[in-house]
Amino acid sequence: MEVKVSVPEVVELIKVLQEKPSGIFEMIGMNVQKDVGTYLTNLMKAELTHCLGREEYERSGGKANHRNGNYCRTFCIKGIGDVEVRVPRDRAGEYQTQVLPRSKRYEERLAGDLSMLYLSGVSTRTLSLLSKRLIGRRISHEEISQANGELTEAAERWRTRDLAAERIKYIYVDGVVFKMRSGRHIERVPVLVAIGVAVDGSKLVLGLQGGDKESATSWREFFRDLKVRGLDGATVQLGIMDGLPGLESVFRDEFGGAKVQRCQVHVARNVLVKAPQKLKPEVADDLRCIFYASSREKADEFYRLFKEKWDKEIPTAVKSLSQSIESCLTYLAFPQEDWISLRTTNIIERLNKEFRRRTKTMEIVAGENACYRLLVFIALKMELHWHASKVGTVRPNLPFFGIHTK
Repeated sequence: MEVKVSVPEVVELIKVLQEKPSGIFEMIGMNVQKDVGTYLTNLMKAELTHCLGREEYERSGGKANHRNGNYCRTFCIKGIGDVEVRVPRDRAGEYQTQVLPRSKRYEERLAGDLSMLYLSGVSTRTLSLLSKRLIGRRISHEEISQANGELTEAAERWRTRDLAAERIKYIYVDGVVFKMRSGRHIERVPVLVAIGVAVDGSKLVLGLQGGDKESATSWREFFRDLKVRGLDGATVQLGIMDGLPGLESVFRDEFGGAKVQRCQVHVARNVLVKAPQKLKPEVADDLRCIFYASSREKADEFYRLFKEKWDKEIPTAVKSLSQSIESCLTYLAFPQEDWISLRTTNIIERLNKEFRRRTKTMEIVAGENACYRLLVFIALKMELHWHASKVGTVRPNLPFFGIHTK
């Protein structure tokens, strides 16, 4: 298309630029929108001509369909903004344009961009406020929610995907709680989470499912769902978890050949909270001697010394440790290169932290489907990060790892 500009137009343009230098870009944008609208209108006219089988004003013998004017419609295009088009009509109502999607006010690429911004942490109302500047037209937060809703099916397919091809040796389990809208009420709804470690050390999210994390029945159903989806329970060797009621016994029931490792961070917190403030640093040092021992024999020896030293002064703290010590030291029976990853639930705590960070700006999650959409997106992002940090590839390098190992 050839563009011709006359001298008077150039003079007028210079005046505009002197008053407002950025005005040229606004003018270009307006001209582009007008030209794109004209192009789409002409394209639909040609489409109607093809549908009717004759040119405009061309006569046809017998009973035939005819043109019947047009109607105005706006459509938002990525990088251009709102364009105005004239959609032609036929008298019989048989013509339906394929140029513009039916019942859509903006193209699919924009819907995808809005969904990605929302999943990355921008709320629907903030996106609605920014949409005019970002894409050229204001999109209501209801429209953004509707665009996000189209991701529900894809998220659900991933969340319930087949696990038969995965050979899992370790499973981290925990629950995270969200404020969720249920009908007209706001409730605190837990979501159960499981992260698996494959035989090659790679980490992946196995399951996300609503359920009461304090309920043994909920955990049992969660584990059974993983197996129904194809997870081979016979390959699972260890479950890493905190001390939620009934969780350990249910895990052993469902994965008969697996052992349980209780998170040492949670156990240490329970012990330290029962010690006087002035003794906490010394008690914490003694706990580290147990938890970072070089062998099970060394750990048992440090535990015996801990009991002898503290049993009279803080018996409640000693009792708390005694109730968990066996589950705390299970990791010592596994390959040493995996120890740093098996001692705690840090891997799943990091994922839960990302869940909370993303949903914090929302205050309230708009229902279970919206919750799953967000969690699936975050889980996939975390899996990309995990590709570079497989379990067993990071050697123990903490400053205190070698303390009292001789």
